[in-house]
Amino acid sequence: MKYFYRVSVFFSFLILVFFIIVYLRGYRLNLQKKTLTPTGILSISSYPKAAKVYINRQLKGITDLNLNLDPGEYEIEIKKEGFTSWQKKVKLKGELVITLDALLFPINPSFSPLTNLGVKKAFPLDQTDKVLLYIEKNEEKIDGFYILDVGKKPISFFEPLKLILKKSFLPFEEIDLEEVSFDFSPDFKEAILNLKEVAYLISLDQENQNLFDVSTSKQTLLNAWEKEKEKNREKILETFKKDFAKIATDSFHIINFSPDKTKVLYQAKKSFTLPPLIKPPLLSSNPTKEDRTLKKNYFYVYDKKEDKNYRIDLINLIDLVSKKNQKLQSNLSRLDQLEIRNLIMWYPDSKHLVLNEKGKISVFDYDGENKQVVYSGPYEKDFFLVSSNGNLILLINFNPENNPQPDIYEVGIK
Repeated sequence: MKYFYRVSVFFSFLILVFFIIVYLRGYRLNLQKKTLTPTGILSISSYPKAAKVYINRQLKGITDLNLNLDPGEYEIEIKKEGFTSWQKKVKLKGELVITLDALLFPINPSFSPLTNLGVKKAFPLDQTDKVLLYIEKNEEKIDGFYILDVGKKPISFFEPLKLILKKSFLPFEEIDLEEVSFDFSPDFKEAILNLKEVAYLISLDQENQNLFDVSTSKQTLLNAWEKEKEKNREKILETFKKDFAKIATDSFHIINFSPDKTKVLYQAKKSFTLPPLIKPPLLSSNPTKEDRTLKKNYFYVYDKKEDKNYRIDLINLIDLVSKKNQKLQSNLSRLDQLEIRNLIMWYPDSKHLVLNEKGKISVFDYDGENKQVVYSGPYEKDFFLVSSNGNLILLINFNPENNPQPDIYEVGIK
């Protein structure tokens, strides 16, 4: 009798463990079919939290939320009052977990002025928190080029400007800003100021008391900078799969890497099929359908963690750039890299991209879905930047009748 009791307890324990494992793997008792049916799990979070979750238009709760659902296709919508909404279609499979992380943006962003002198021209320093400004007030002590670091938050109301180069040091009475351009060193500590077919090497860390003319050696310096940038790209690509690094070098125009260096935005040099690099493929990953059949000159994002490749629709961006560049033979020709970077940037979370559509600014997921317009007010269309804290940095003039020049504003979208 005692032996029978111990055996019963042992088998009861095994049955309990079995049902716990089955439950954790997503199986649920189907009373109609009288069977254990596999379910999938939707793990849904959002920023900000406490957003309403709708599954097939039915309210299921608020974020953060975990749901066990039967395999099948579902329409998910996440809403919060005062914020943009987020939608996605997913195909759920049994025993698998799909994680959805929605980023919602305020419908009415806040505005914080970062300058108050008036800015004639602004040059973003790629994906940094720094902006190179040209200010002209017809005052010798003020007129010149400045560095604004929007990442620093001093106690004073307006951000301090670091003087880099006074206008009076340039051998020109008037400066045509249409002729002004900059080439930046890989570490953004130096720049070449191009003005009226003359090139000057300037420091971006301190005020330049003397001009250094590098017109004759400019190309040599640019070649050295490009080699250094190429080495930096190679170091990042070494963290990707070996085969991908070789493919990228031979077949991609790399626009830029995500801040966490796990994704890359690129333009295909040629048409080909990107082979699978993780075998077997991950079972639980981004449910968005990928595109590994690459077309020449189209844009894509590759995610090394999941070995997923997504086509990004940038036809409007191509049209905008091609209208400015008459040398392009078609809208899908290779575009100037700096021109593209002034129109599209990574969001700091490495999960989204920000697009300047010259009339409105949108944010969308790195897989090309959930495009949301986050700003459509007035701003100078040729300049935009995304700060490391997730806000927009724009040139805006709210009162053009009384203020002839715009100023730099931080537009709070987070």
